[in-house]
Amino acid sequence: MPARSDDTSILCVGSVALDSVETPFGKAERVLGGSAVYFSAAATLFHPVQVVGVVGDDYPLSDLDFLADRGADLSGIERREGASFFWAGRYHFDLSSRDTLETRLGVFADFEPKIPASFRRARYVFLGNIDPVLQHDVLDQVESPEVVACDTMNYWIEASRDALVDLLARVRILIINDEEVRQLAGEPNLLKAARWVQAHGPELVVVKKGEHGAMLFGDDWLFFVPGFPLEAVFDPTGAGDAFAGGFVGYLARAGSLAPDDLRRAMVYGSVMGSYAVEEFSVRRLIDLSQADIQRRLVQFREITAFETHVGQFAGR
Repeated sequence: MPARSDDTSILCVGSVALDSVETPFGKAERVLGGSAVYFSAAATLFHPVQVVGVVGDDYPLSDLDFLADRGADLSGIERREGASFFWAGRYHFDLSSRDTLETRLGVFADFEPKIPASFRRARYVFLGNIDPVLQHDVLDQVESPEVVACDTMNYWIEASRDALVDLLARVRILIINDEEVRQLAGEPNLLKAARWVQAHGPELVVVKKGEHGAMLFGDDWLFFVPGFPLEAVFDPTGAGDAFAGGFVGYLARAGSLAPDDLRRAMVYGSVMGSYAVEEFSVRRLIDLSQADIQRRLVQFREITAFETHVGQFAGR
């Protein structure tokens, strides 16, 4: 599929990195990583994506050809002299906690997103986990997006809180994990924390709970999707960004934020997150087929479906 640069694509701005990852089940050295890469690897299975990021002259850009083959426009990735953003980490046995062994920002330290003119009419925008000041800058450059989805992390909640809170007023969907939303709201109760976020702008809050699934908070309703039970998990590094890619990718394809489409998007997000962890880096997402996606979607339906019998126990 040829790359497209128009308002029907999703604009994704985030990190394009190299990772070295060690888990109890193996290791991978200097493999593809970064929020923009994981997001796009999932989202392009549903909808074209325009990617904005920065890499050094050591980055194997040809390894991203699979994204271009799916309709991604990679012309917004700037290449500079120097080293690419690099992260190394080691996961503990339960895979829910990890130690950062090394972080080298390289050219990412001076990243100033420059949105190409052909990207500025995007209807859907995904702001990856970068400084909220830069996320503001991105929104200043796009014309009138219908849906802005944003990810963040505890570092920015602590280091750039004022800019992040201001950003919420410009965001329609906040995607965040359960620990971070509690920290942001200063509220231990998850429902109250989500309502605090909504009071500051976003109409929808997606709370990621790792292997335990994710929750979507709407105006007066919520929806929960479980994590898919897997026998083998090799690398959870980009699961959250793959979830976001499936979620936003499906919404862009559907062209709707109706509750039924939002529920389906949550399941597609969980499907993509579950596949992402089955191999190191984005390897599983590269080879993923539409048949694979539909098969797991059916499995999700089977493990969550049940029927109620209203009144069955009335009077007992």
